[in-house]
Amino acid sequence: MTPTPPKRRTVGIVIFDDVEVLDFCGPFEVFSVARPPGREEDEARLFDVVTLAATPEVVRARYGLRVVPDHTLDDHPPLDLVVIPGGRGTRRERRNGALLRWLKQQHARAELTASVCTGAFLLAECGLLDGRRATTHWGSVQAMRDRYPQVAVAEDARFVDEGRVLTAAGISAGIDLALYLVAKLHGAEVAAWTARHMEYDWNPAFAAEGA
Repeated sequence: MTPTPPKRRTVGIVIFDDVEVLDFCGPFEVFSVARPPGREEDEARLFDVVTLAATPEVVRARYGLRVVPDHTLDDHPPLDLVVIPGGRGTRRERRNGALLRWLKQQHARAELTASVCTGAFLLAECGLLDGRRATTHWGSVQAMRDRYPQVAVAEDARFVDEGRVLTAAGISAGIDLALYLVAKLHGAEVAAWTARHMEYDWNPAFAAEGA
């Protein structure tokens, strides 16, 4: 009997002006590369990855990188995983009522919701981190504690797993969180193969706080 192929999940990564480049590109690379060990063909990919923005217009990321989103927040496929990156743009986006409403709606529907860096501020603004532990960029830890006292901020964690909500520390930590999620959903061998393909020195000993 032919084994049933693993479920292919759709990952939606939200982008906005002044989003930190590696915050979204790191997880994008991990999820796009992820395949069963020894497989490289696109047909074997385990995730479909799309970028989402408020409008179809070009997004100007941090340092001027311009990105055309795949979909808008009003026109996208059903999402299994939602990733919210950080960057200076989160200072504006945490006051974006339409985005916050969308995020709460998607969290109710999706399998997992994750943030990278100061993307955690958007999750906290939605109340998704209330009573939970979370992390963010080291330079924003105190600001998060001051603004969201209902969140238990883990200062030294690379990433935190609180079940359906996960948060990563700054910038490159998003790669480790994405590999952790690949391992969580498809096993450590798949995550190791993905890291190998990326030539990324992944440390599988990284354990999520709260896992």
